[in-house]
Amino acid sequence: MRAQRRVHTAVLMLALAAAPAGLALAAEPANPAAAAAVAIEQPRSFGHVLGDVLTQRVLLEQQGRPLEPGALPAAARIDLWLERRPSRIEIDAEGRRWLAIEYQLINAPRALTAISLPALTIATTPGPAIALPAWPVSIGPLTPPEVLGQGDLQPLRPDRPVAALPTYAVEQHLKFSLLALFAVLLAWFAWWAWRNMREAQQLPFAHAWRELKRIDDPASPEAWRVMHRALNRSAGRVVHGASLPQLLADAPNLRPLQPRLEDFYRESTRRFFFAESTAASAQPQATYPLKPLCRALRNAEKRHRH
Repeated sequence: MRAQRRVHTAVLMLALAAAPAGLALAAEPANPAAAAAVAIEQPRSFGHVLGDVLTQRVLLEQQGRPLEPGALPAAARIDLWLERRPSRIEIDAEGRRWLAIEYQLINAPRALTAISLPALTIATTPGPAIALPAWPVSIGPLTPPEVLGQGDLQPLRPDRPVAALPTYAVEQHLKFSLLALFAVLLAWFAWWAWRNMREAQQLPFAHAWRELKRIDDPASPEAWRVMHRALNRSAGRVVHGASLPQLLADAPNLRPLQPRLEDFYRESTRRFFFAESTAASAQPQATYPLKPLCRALRNAEKRHRH
């Protein structure tokens, strides 16, 4: 019996010595029939920090016979440091099937610390279960607890300058837009000035309004003659107080100003025909609102034209 155990131990040691680097065998359980001895690839045992993924790979094969795991290890939080990710089965270049079990480091210690990947027992069908021993690894902090304060190793780093965005295309587009806007405004202003000039030449009351603005004394005879010429041009004939109803019939847009036009002709008759009479000379003449009347006639004329 002792000789058999010695032979078994020697064979196991030879197998371990023949295994490649990073490849181990599952520990022999107390009951050899309870677990299968399979090849295991363990992750590196040192130099791990927050966020690293540690992968265990188990060969699903025993003595040339394939093993089928009954259930893959489920994803779960293991402890303060580790979280197991969903397991998977991979096939290598030689066609061998491996069970990949991944653990992610989810916390960072304040100092170098040793932890262990948990031991697992994976049932297989129809063969024995696979026993994975705990695997110790070391994890370190992301930064040292104290900054060295030498060279670029300082407690605070200066803000990294942000590279300027290319703005040439935007500037060119803005220039073209402003030039187009300026051209449109200039064209609109030129059209507005041309229209006013044209109306001042063609429309009787617009022309009269321009002439009245150049006359200093709105009560002068010349100012009244300007108004009479505008009314005559608008009617196409000579207009006086008696023929005013005919003008209003031909130009309905001037009807709202009928009382003011009647008053204008009465005042014009008094000024030009009775100014030298004794009764008229004894009374001072009030300033007649000639410009407001001309402006109202011009506005009515523009509304009717547009």
